[in-house]
Order: sequence, then structure tokens, then C-alpha cells
Amino acid sequence: MNSFVKPAARIIDAHTHIFPQKIAAKATDAIGAFYDLPMAAVGDSEALLKSGRSIGVDRYLVCSSATTPAQSAHINDFIAQQCRLHHEFFGFGTLHPLMDGLEAEADRILALGLHGVKLHPDFQKFNIDDPKALALYRACASRKLTVLFHTGDNRYDFSAPARLARAMDQVPDLTCIAAHFGGYRRWDESVQYLKRDHVWFDTSSALFALSPEQARAIIDAFGYERFFFGTDHPMWDHQGELARFLALKLPKEAADAIFYQNFERVFGL
Repeated sequence: MNSFVKPAARIIDAHTHIFPQKIAAKATDAIGAFYDLPMAAVGDSEALLKSGRSIGVDRYLVCSSATTPAQSAHINDFIAQQCRLHHEFFGFGTLHPLMDGLEAEADRILALGLHGVKLHPDFQKFNIDDPKALALYRACASRKLTVLFHTGDNRYDFSAPARLARAMDQVPDLTCIAAHFGGYRRWDESVQYLKRDHVWFDTSSALFALSPEQARAIIDAFGYERFFFGTDHPMWDHQGELARFLALKLPKEAADAIFYQNFERVFGL
């Protein structure tokens, strides 16, 4: 990689996952099995940093989802600890709609220095627009915590783009990121339902399935100002995802915005 030239002044990866080393291999395998896709690496911090350095990433949004209510506090502690160890990390905590002490844990997420909350409705088994989840969104909105949603899956309806739209109707001041171009394998629905304020998007786990023409059409539909570059590491490696993104042949203005400027603007970096 000595001849590698970074395609922008900086690259921020706005969607990555890390796990404690003792469970990283098991957690990574479980994700691969859920999606029936080979994983690029084991999901620990060192593997993430090594992969990201190969394309010049200098900031990573790191997160993990609580599949049970009891996991939330442990995950939040781990993410915060890793952010203290690695200045490149920008941490998101997690919550669960069925957890006790939701408001207190949301306060603790702020106290830990985390910037948002990651939810994966398909893993956590709740509908995005479930009334029980609205209290969680209100807790996040009132604390200015951005929610990163896994959005879309053609096998399940938990995270359907239409459900996110209905939830946003109920909590209009919530700021969220609809991952995977707004709807993993449900991209027509993302364009139909998610053109609204306070919703941003990332490029993770989508470019492998979308043609460049399809991806550019979705970016054009929402506006490139609303997109962040993301890899979903350890599902994908950085070199491969960068190559897929560059294959879109976006104008430099749009590419730079997606690589880092939009993220800097939204999160005040």
C-alpha cells in the first residue's frame, strides 16, 4: 500500500462494530451466520484499526447492539473504555426498549462521553415503531443522542423503512442515521418513506448489492449532504468498501462531503 493516495483530506468511517476480545470471534461468527455472508475480519479494535489504516481512516464511529436488556450497561462500559484507549474512536452506546432504568442509562451514556445509541431491531426483536420503543427515542431526543438504526431487511419487518418513518412522526425531534442507504435490501422503500428532516444515511453494507447506478440514484434522491461513508467492519474490509465507493464516480464535492464533511457538520467536529 505504499503507493496508496487517500482520496480525500480525511476519511471518517461512520459505521463499525467492536467487541471484547474474549467474545469477538463468537460475535463476529454470529453476525456472519445471521446474514449468511463471510466476514472480513474478527470484530475487535485492533483488527478495525489495522483495516482502516490501509485506506487512511482517522476516525471511526464504533458501536455494538444489546440483544438483551441486561447487556446494555456492559456494552456501554466497553465502548467508553475503548474510546479512552483509542483517540480515533467516536463511541455510540446502546439501549433496549424493554430494559429497566432506561432514563438512567441514557444519562450514563452521556456521562461516559458517548455520542449516540445503536439499535438493531432485527437482532433485538422489536418493531422500530413499537409504542414501547417511543420512550427510548424520546429519551435520546431530549439528550441530543443520535440513534443509529440498522434499517431494512427483506426477510423481516422489524426495521422496515416505513416503520422508521412512523416512529419519526411520533418523535419528530429525534436525530437518526438510517444505516445501509436507509434500508438493507429494501432500498425502494427507503426512498419512498425516509425523505425527511433529521434523518441521515450511511453507505455501509449496501454497495456490495447495489449497482453504481442504483447507488447514485439513491444518493441523488436524498442529496449527498445526508450521507456518511461507512463500512460495517468487520463485515467488510476497508479497501474493498473504498473501491466500491470510488466506483460510483461521484464528483469530488460529493465524495468529500460523504467521506468526512457531513459527519463533521452533523456532530460538530
